[in-house]
Amino acid sequence: MANTVLNFRPPSPEIGSKADFVPPTISFLQGKWYITHSTLPMWKSNRNVTVTYNPLPNNAEVLDDLVEYQPLKSNKQKKLEGYDTPDAGVSASYSWRGRGWMKLITSHWQVLGYGDEDDGWIVTYFSKTLFTPAGLDIYSRRKGGLSEALLLRIRNDLRNIKDENIQILSACMFSVRHDWER
Repeated sequence: MANTVLNFRPPSPEIGSKADFVPPTISFLQGKWYITHSTLPMWKSNRNVTVTYNPLPNNAEVLDDLVEYQPLKSNKQKKLEGYDTPDAGVSASYSWRGRGWMKLITSHWQVLGYGDEDDGWIVTYFSKTLFTPAGLDIYSRRKGGLSEALLLRIRNDLRNIKDENIQILSACMFSVRHDWER
């Protein structure tokens, strides 16, 4: 495994302090991701959490956002659907709006770090909403999750971001359960 430097930044409005952060391309974000680690309390009672991003046919910059998961004690598949619109002033930062019965719900998220190691990974920060606290997610492109070595590097780099909230959140991350053999 190459021991390249991982590319992280603090969340906005401190984006300017990390001028060398190169945001991921839309094509990098596209497709299915496994949420393997999180601070979001709702993932403690659910499993097999994935998010799939696809560009809209009429606007490739806006992403269709589909989160799928199962309760721990059920095989029923649940989903949250919405759209991610890029924020004009901050790169790799998005405003989410729900679809259907969730269309009045909005949130804000941004990419704090990402890379190609282990077939691809992303760290996202989501702001507090009426329904959820602020938090962090780690995504893996690879079914089975990230290697322990890469996960350790990501968690260490998160702790070193010069943002007290991110440091506290990174210490509270837990593994999201997945039935990898499915």
